[in-house]
Amino acid sequence: MSPNGRFYDQDRLPILDRRVTPASGPGPLALVGSGEYLPVMTDVEGMLLKGRAPRYVQLPTAAAQEGERSLRNWLDLGAAQAERLGVEQVPVVVKDRAEADSPELAALIDGAGLIYLSGGSPTYLAQTLRGTRVWDAIATNWQAGSALAGCSAGAMALTGWVPAMRSLHREPDPGLAVLPHLRVLPHFDKMLGWVPDLLTRAVLRAPDGTTVLGIDEDTALVDMTGTGHTWQVYGRQQVWVLGDGPRRPFPAGATLTTPQTTGVGQA
Repeated sequence: MSPNGRFYDQDRLPILDRRVTPASGPGPLALVGSGEYLPVMTDVEGMLLKGRAPRYVQLPTAAAQEGERSLRNWLDLGAAQAERLGVEQVPVVVKDRAEADSPELAALIDGAGLIYLSGGSPTYLAQTLRGTRVWDAIATNWQAGSALAGCSAGAMALTGWVPAMRSLHREPDPGLAVLPHLRVLPHFDKMLGWVPDLLTRAVLRAPDGTTVLGIDEDTALVDMTGTGHTWQVYGRQQVWVLGDGPRRPFPAGATLTTPQTTGVGQA
């Protein structure tokens, strides 16, 4: 399995019983700069699913404020990716906190092989899911071995620092805190052109032990252990460790470590 290029032959994933025996610890984690559900990330998503139930749970919640057309676009992209991978697409269309507390929607997450939070507004995503039945189901299944991934807004929401992208003066949201020791800037190769002050605010007054990461487009940072500590870079570009000094690049194939373990996983 190679992190730059094809990870494995694009054979179909095995059809597994939904009632997979729970793992002894949390499932893999992935933070993605862009490209969810697109061919450029098929191999990463396939790697996360491999050996797990062929149920690909997809939450387009971050885009809910953009309207039905945007939600439908995410669902269509997700369906195409599930088809490429040979797995079942399980859309969980949570548009607000009332729906996030729905027992019926929460039940759809059970038995997931991979749970994916796609792009949109990171603050809306975190505020909609936090403390709800759906989020509890996500955390429970991840702790039992399901893979958990977030792209763009989804990646930011999984940390403990989620800025309001259009109002950086506001106090950042505490996020979903799966990875409270990280601050993530997705689309990093383009983001600073869109929001020039974001890097300064990410690094400024970061608590001791915090790692600030820039993840370029079409690039993923994956921890197959699920601890949030040992990561490998996959994809087309690089991941950057950011701070007061020079930026440190980590190209595809590189491994980096972050100093603390996960938040939710240690509860």
